[in-house]
Amino acid sequence: MTDKRVVIVTGGGTGIGAATVRLLREGGHQVVVSGRRSEPLRRLEEETGALAYPSDVGDPEAADGVVRAALDAYGRLDGLVLNAGIGRGGTVGDLSLEDWDEVMRTNVTGPLLLLRAAIPHLVEARGAVVAVASVAALRNGTSNAPYATSKAALLQLCRSVAVDYGRQGVRANIVCPSWVKSEMADRRMARFAAEADLPGDGVATAYEEVTRALPLGRPGEPREIAEAIGWLLSPSASYINGAVLTADGGATALDPGTLAFDFHITPRRDDD
Repeated sequence: MTDKRVVIVTGGGTGIGAATVRLLREGGHQVVVSGRRSEPLRRLEEETGALAYPSDVGDPEAADGVVRAALDAYGRLDGLVLNAGIGRGGTVGDLSLEDWDEVMRTNVTGPLLLLRAAIPHLVEARGAVVAVASVAALRNGTSNAPYATSKAALLQLCRSVAVDYGRQGVRANIVCPSWVKSEMADRRMARFAAEADLPGDGVATAYEEVTRALPLGRPGEPREIAEAIGWLLSPSASYINGAVLTADGGATALDPGTLAFDFHITPRRDDD
């Protein structure tokens, strides 16, 4: 890739996606930012100069359209950040098929469609792909079957690109964050705070609770994940391909069987 790159960022209106757009624009790169909601994209366009392209990339025409927008505006495509995603919970026995289908369409089929549209141009540019998965792709939690399965599938989809297109100069890597402060995580924290009747500022207290056992003891900031994405897109990571970077505060380094030595863990409720 050239020094100044052209990158598409999906799910870019808020959170990790928006932080990645800001980081890339600060570096002088051209960015096309996609997402379902037009208002945050337009605000980011005004703030950073990125090109907003509101769309649902789970739609094949929209996936083709965002790639075409990058080519029409800048004449090339050097990088692709697959960040769009949604979360739905449930066990195998109780999840709804509607939730399952929506999660798979957004988190797996959408990236596939965008990759299919982008690959010829990434090959031409010897470009890079970064998929934003989750520690849920590597470690599971309770009632998380749709989300965890989709993120594991995204991880292997991106690795397929690494294997199949590496000899043509395309690199593809995966970032797996743990809890990161974002609109989506804030909503989950608000539900947790209500369910657990947490005191004080419910969302802030919930973040403290869910990250208490992490080695770093805090949630991540969107900019911290964006820095990892930016590095993987850059020539500095030129020999990194098919890698999984856990940007998780040490979550996947921790053996949960040792938690009892440092914490007194009391169940919040009796599910029996």
